Amino acid sequence: MRRLLRLLPVLVLLAAGFALQAQQAPSGLPTVTIDFGKTPQGPALSSTLQAMLLLTALTLAPTILVTTTCFTRIVVVLGFLRQGMGTQQTPSNQVLISLSLVLTFFIMAPVGREINQTVLIPLSRSELSVDQAMDRTAAPLKVFMLKHTRKKDISLFLSIAKAPAPQTKADVPLEVLVPAFLISELKTAFEIGFMIFLPFLIVDMVVASILLAMGMMMLPPVVISLPFKILLFVMVDGWFLIIGSLVRGYTG
Repeated sequence: MRRLLRLLPVLVLLAAGFALQAQQAPSGLPTVTIDFGKTPQGPALSSTLQAMLLLTALTLAPTILVTTTCFTRIVVVLGFLRQGMGTQQTPSNQVLISLSLVLTFFIMAPVGREINQTVLIPLSRSELSVDQAMDRTAAPLKVFMLKHTRKKDISLFLSIAKAPAPQTKADVPLEVLVPAFLISELKTAFEIGFMIFLPFLIVDMVVASILLAMGMMMLPPVVISLPFKILLFVMVDGWFLIIGSLVRGYTG
């Protein structure tokens, strides 16, 4: 340790000398110029940069899907449904996620069509600048999220961020709207999950009471109640009711 402390001033002087030489010596690195092109509205993107932006968007697609769409509510509700029925891994995670994705694409189809008409098509024709494309992409997503976000949650994050109160809904910043939307979606998903658990809980309690009255205390009630819960779910057409309620909650 003492030797290192003695060498420390020497290393600092060497580093300073190299820095001075680098400033005095001409730079041999080649310069890189990015040409955005020109449009009536401003600079445009070349095909190479458009491909890079597309790859970047695909990389961020899972995060965008979870934070700005109805995917979170649907997958949480389906998870509650599986736990309430007590079917362990049936349906599997792959099935639940696939069903959630299909329903998400169905619900978000109007937003996707609007983004395609107002952003993707003009951008491919070099009729939009980058800033305009980002603003037009965020606009329909903000409308969708504001429709399903509680004012209480927006006020919470506005107070945490110490941001001024927006004059209109369009003035709500995305960094405030996204977490508020997620909290609202989780609250709604837990409310639906509670309503799903109630009938299954009643079946478990009835089966447990019958087994206790018969003196069959060593037999797990879950094993006996599982067929009855599946029968109840099939008789009331549970998939039709739950999926219909989830979709109408966004499109109704």
